[in-house]
Amino acid sequence: MSIEAAFITPHPPLIVPAVGQGEEQRISATINAYRDIAKKIGQLRPQTIVLCSPHQTMYADYFHISPGEKADGDFGSFYAPQVKLSAVYDTDFVDRLCKTAETNGIPAGTLGEQERRLDHGTMVPLFFLNQYYTDYKLVRIGLSGLPLKTHYALGTCVQKTAEALGRRVVLIASGDLSHRLSEEGPYGYCPEGPAYDRRIMDVMERGALEELFDFTESFCEKAGECGHRSFTILAGALHKKAFTSKRYSYEGPFGVGYGICGCEITGNDAANDFVAIYEQAQQKRLAANRDREDAYVRLARQTIEAFVRTGKRPGLPDDLLQELYETRAGVFVSIKKDGSLRGCIGTIQAIQTSVAEEIMANAVSAASEDPRFSPIEREELKWLSISVDVLGDTETIASEKELDAKRYGVIVTNGTRRGLLLPNLDGVDTPAEQIAIAKRKAGIADSEPVQLERFEVVRHF
Repeated sequence: MSIEAAFITPHPPLIVPAVGQGEEQRISATINAYRDIAKKIGQLRPQTIVLCSPHQTMYADYFHISPGEKADGDFGSFYAPQVKLSAVYDTDFVDRLCKTAETNGIPAGTLGEQERRLDHGTMVPLFFLNQYYTDYKLVRIGLSGLPLKTHYALGTCVQKTAEALGRRVVLIASGDLSHRLSEEGPYGYCPEGPAYDRRIMDVMERGALEELFDFTESFCEKAGECGHRSFTILAGALHKKAFTSKRYSYEGPFGVGYGICGCEITGNDAANDFVAIYEQAQQKRLAANRDREDAYVRLARQTIEAFVRTGKRPGLPDDLLQELYETRAGVFVSIKKDGSLRGCIGTIQAIQTSVAEEIMANAVSAASEDPRFSPIEREELKWLSISVDVLGDTETIASEKELDAKRYGVIVTNGTRRGLLLPNLDGVDTPAEQIAIAKRKAGIADSEPVQLERFEVVRHF
């Protein structure tokens, strides 16, 4: 016995009638879908419900699994204290899951509990489930700031634990979709909001769980989602399993996306290694991108690869474009892995004797000296995407009105403190955001005045 089924579910407190006071009728399709999956779970009769909630205790580098024998909760924070829930924990499953995670090098355990009471990300799914089925014990897992692949790996540990204990298990990945569907929503409107919801519902309906890794951090942040990491744990729990997938409902009348989808296990399928599928597709994309790299980026990549493999910066090649030898400029080398920044170092003005030397020096620094990241390892080299920005001349400006976040980079100066931000960066859409980030990089307080400069770049991919 193992994972029987897995579901993604939203957790709006107002779906509970005592909280919604009639407003819940605006999401009647979600209510009906919740009832359908609760009945389905009742038919499966799982011994254990594993529930992942973004409102559980959360750490940047650790998965918190709720300890103890049981926990209680109510909707008092939402003005309905009379609606109470209790859950008995599956302590054997928790103990085995912690050991399995440790064996697989995943930082997870029962330490660091901040709130014993059940959170609403847990209570909303259980509110519906308990109307149809109560003969289960609960395992409650929080999310983390670790990469999506680590969340997937934790999901595989859930599967291994279920199989080792011979448990019938249903996993519930609690999480709302975008909170930025409309101006009336909690965080206003962002075009990435509806785009996220369309994509995630399509992915879940098709069961193409490898595509969960194609959602970049900046895209998810702009969309204002809260469930993506839960969904990725679900994908890990279905590792190498055959299943049928179904879309039950989608609504978003309050500016927040509520989606319910389910995956019912039908057997084993070794081809459904979703990380491997994603990595194969990613390797093809990266290979195609490498074939298109120009001389600037090829020089940066060759320098990084040689340095990481040998620990030494290579000599200047003698077969480069003449312009690389003959011009001087400030240069930034940016390195990304899985869509996230992995290193970025540059110079505002030329320090080396040529652009080629500038690229090589900053490529080595970006790979090994960016204080935000550990040095790049050999096994990462094939996963890297690289860009090179060659800076134009800077000019002093009077105010942020003379900036354009897509066209101009910005330099802020206060005394000896100076910060720079490149243009056209993911997640940075306004001059005000540019200036704020550049100030933070320079250690300049938001309230402190700064001199502003702008510059353009030629970006090489």
